[in-house]
Amino acid sequence: MSVAIAIMGKASIPGRAKTRLIPALAAEQAASLNTAFLQDAVANVLEAGRVAAIAAYVAYGPAGSEQFFRDHLPDEVRLIECCLPNFGDCLLRAVCTLLDDGHDAACVLNADSPTLPTRHLLDAAAALSTPGEHIVLGPAEDGGYYLLGMKRAHRGLFHDINWSTASVCRQTCERAAQLGLDIVWLDPWYDVDDPATFARLKDDLRGRADGAPHTRAALTLLTESTSIAAPWRGLTQ
Repeated sequence: MSVAIAIMGKASIPGRAKTRLIPALAAEQAASLNTAFLQDAVANVLEAGRVAAIAAYVAYGPAGSEQFFRDHLPDEVRLIECCLPNFGDCLLRAVCTLLDDGHDAACVLNADSPTLPTRHLLDAAAALSTPGEHIVLGPAEDGGYYLLGMKRAHRGLFHDINWSTASVCRQTCERAAQLGLDIVWLDPWYDVDDPATFARLKDDLRGRADGAPHTRAALTLLTESTSIAAPWRGLTQ
């Protein structure tokens, strides 16, 4: 069974990427961190693809930023321009494109979890390979989700959701119930998008010898930089 995973990626434009880390980080530093997160997310999907039939995509924005992704990602990653006013419509377009490309199942994945274990992606693919109409949901600890997978494009899962709030996962579960869809749950994980989760990322990487190499390199540069704002020195040392 062929499963496609589309990472929802944003081009690293200073002042428009990882904005919740500004002004504690300079806009350029936040943008470089965004690039590292994206590269590690892509590497994770490609690693899963060496074990199972998983194809890697990036559903990107803003419009016209394709060259950024061509310059920073491996050639085998396929790109989908997803630049719609509503984030739910972006997710739906990504899912529909993956299924239209001939894959048996489609997942959308965030780009803010550089330390996500590869086994979570493999578990998602395995769950989607089982018979029956169900979805796979990877809950994020902030109330959202880091992964959503399905075998058909269920538009109702993306309708009337309060995106970027702590109610996203709960509302998605409610939509699934209304559609009569069972949910296969993945283990929770965390997003990195504010000072608290940035500190957790630092501790996470300090406690392991491998994983997230691009993010590790970006953190090293932040630590060495003399222009890091004062609140961040304690987080990167």
